[in-house]
Amino acid sequence: MIHISQASAVVAGAVLALLLIGAVWALYLGLRARAEAVAIADANARLSALVSGSPAQAMLVRADGRLELPRRLGDWLGFQQLPRELAELSGDGAGLLPEDAEALGVRVAAAQKAGKPFSLSVRACGSERALLVIGERAPQAVNAPGGVVLWFLDATESQAEINRLQREATRLRAAFDALTALIEAAPMPMWYRGGDLRLLMVNSAYVEAVEGKDAEDVVARGLELVEGVGLGGPLANAAIARDTGEPQTAAMPATIGGKRRMLRLHDVPLPTGGVAGFAVDIEELEQARGGLKRFAAAQRAMLDRISAGVAQFGPDRSLIFSNQPFRRMFAVKNEWLADRPEFDRVLDRMREANRLPEVRDYPAWKAERREWFVAPDAVEETWSLGATHLRVVAQPLPEGGLLLLFEDRTQQFELQREHGEMQQVRTATLESLAEAVAVFGKGRLQLWNRKFRQVWDFEDAFLDGHPQVQQLVRAAGPRLAKSARAEVIGDLIRMAAQDRQSRGSSIAFADGRHFDITAVPLPDGNALVTMLDTTDHHRAERALRDRNEALEAADRVKTAFVANMSYELRTPLTSIKGFAEMLHGGFAGPLSASGGEYAEAILVSVERLGLLIDDVLDLTQSEGAPLERAPVDIEIAAQNAAEAVAPLAKAKGIELVVEDAGSAGSITGDARRIRQVIEHLLRHAVAATPEQGRVLLHLDGNQRVARVIVSDNGPGMSHEAAAGAFDRFAQFGNARGGERATGLGLPLARQFVEAHRGRIELISEPGEGTLVTVELPRK
Repeated sequence: MIHISQASAVVAGAVLALLLIGAVWALYLGLRARAEAVAIADANARLSALVSGSPAQAMLVRADGRLELPRRLGDWLGFQQLPRELAELSGDGAGLLPEDAEALGVRVAAAQKAGKPFSLSVRACGSERALLVIGERAPQAVNAPGGVVLWFLDATESQAEINRLQREATRLRAAFDALTALIEAAPMPMWYRGGDLRLLMVNSAYVEAVEGKDAEDVVARGLELVEGVGLGGPLANAAIARDTGEPQTAAMPATIGGKRRMLRLHDVPLPTGGVAGFAVDIEELEQARGGLKRFAAAQRAMLDRISAGVAQFGPDRSLIFSNQPFRRMFAVKNEWLADRPEFDRVLDRMREANRLPEVRDYPAWKAERREWFVAPDAVEETWSLGATHLRVVAQPLPEGGLLLLFEDRTQQFELQREHGEMQQVRTATLESLAEAVAVFGKGRLQLWNRKFRQVWDFEDAFLDGHPQVQQLVRAAGPRLAKSARAEVIGDLIRMAAQDRQSRGSSIAFADGRHFDITAVPLPDGNALVTMLDTTDHHRAERALRDRNEALEAADRVKTAFVANMSYELRTPLTSIKGFAEMLHGGFAGPLSASGGEYAEAILVSVERLGLLIDDVLDLTQSEGAPLERAPVDIEIAAQNAAEAVAPLAKAKGIELVVEDAGSAGSITGDARRIRQVIEHLLRHAVAATPEQGRVLLHLDGNQRVARVIVSDNGPGMSHEAAAGAFDRFAQFGNARGGERATGLGLPLARQFVEAHRGRIELISEPGEGTLVTVELPRK
């Protein structure tokens, strides 16, 4: 048995106690460390869960380029196997786009060297995912000296929103630019004011209106479009619009381009607290409004003067205007109209005056008339008031009123009745006419009488079909002597209906009948065709033509006989003249005083007979003979003629006066014949004028004709003698007791004047002398 001392036992107990205490302390420390480890593990699990679910994933890039990244980030980048190097972030259809990977490498190198943080937007290959990379130097706790932590944030939705906002901003910017350009190009002044009502922006039209240098100059100087200050100034509208939040308008005068113009200002409050405004030039509108008022006044004045009754009702259906014919027509007094009665009251008043048609249900009738105010178009009807007939036109007005017109058609109804009677009279008249008559309109036969059908022997069925003109022409052709002449009928109808020209012609039927056909345009655009039977006329004309040919042959024989006789008379007349001159000259011995007088008388008679023979020859030979065509000076021809007649006038003591107005000029014609015309007229005047008388030869003219006037103060001529003065040979048989024959001078003068297409006229009264006027055309 081992014996242990007390001291040893104490020491051993102490040691055991210390060991126990150490074990307990170690247990305590172990339990505490375990609890802390569990807490750390929980925190680490919680942080790992947060990191794995975070929208941002971290990638650690060490100084040597090695990468540490989570699986989730690898999935974002499309890697099946996580890359180990920075250079492996792009390639094989996974990772970043090459250009993004290159840019990221440059930024990472800069961050490693200078510690400069950065942010970069990148995209994954083959994916629409957009990533935002935020890089910064790795903290010391990461235990990666020289490393860089890259935080990848999935910004796909944010980038889409950013892109949408960018597109919206682009659209808004384009709209703003377009609006700005529109405002700038607007022809009206436009402006924008701030909250303090100072101008902040104006367009070019505003600058031009205030005659500013440019928009900046106008804004800087605060040039207002409208003059004035205070409550009535240009800022009053803007202030009201700003304070009330409601758009304001006002009309104000302004001076633009040196002219006074009326502007309508519009001020519109904006959410920004400012006020936008624009001005519309209403000067022309104001003038048009004034003109419209004047037009309305003139229109009412005109309506007050027309014969139709006019009543105008306003939008409230009250009578605002009525003219004098309306008041007379419906027996309405001015005092009653002054109260502007309503439409129903006017109808009632018209009914009381028996100026409305009789109706069974008057209230219903009146209700229908009220609908006139809202009718889509004008309403027209006829009111029969006993023997009076009124045409009523109800015209709704755009502003909501009604215009009523009452036209008295009584006379028109009477005219229509008379027109119907006239139609019957016309039909009866056409049927009773002896001439064939037809009316054509619109290219067809419209009316015809019985004689027309009988002349052409057309069937009733053919005429009742109102054939066209060409059908009628084709049917008429076989009935004519020459079928082609039927086209003349169509031509006449067309000229009358279309060209409005009256034309006529003649047609011969195959059976020997002759008709004169005439087409006359009618006022209604139709053509009237008449056919006159001229068969007897043609027979008489044929007989007269045969007789005329016989007379012309006899006249030619007579003319030839007279011409031959004139030539035959010249031979003995020349001998008589020669022997008479020898006797008078004393070749046969001296003559007694009476013998000399006899010889002189013989010579005068011979001279006169020679002139008559010359006139006869001129009359027979010049008929139908061509004239010379050359310039003829009328003054020279007249002077020569006057000199030839002067000895005859001097022998009778007659004053022969030539009066030249200086405008006779020249004509184109036969100079010898013109001189003979004037000489014959002068000889006739000298022969008809007593001794100591006066004969005047007057010359004048114009641009169209030259005029020769021969007048005398002789005894004049009777009406019968003056009427036959220009007839050849007739005046010798018509000369009476105191009247002398006019000879052949006047007929010759007329023949020569008419050969020059001129005109000759003789005016004479017994005891008043004679005046002969000749007009010769210039051409």
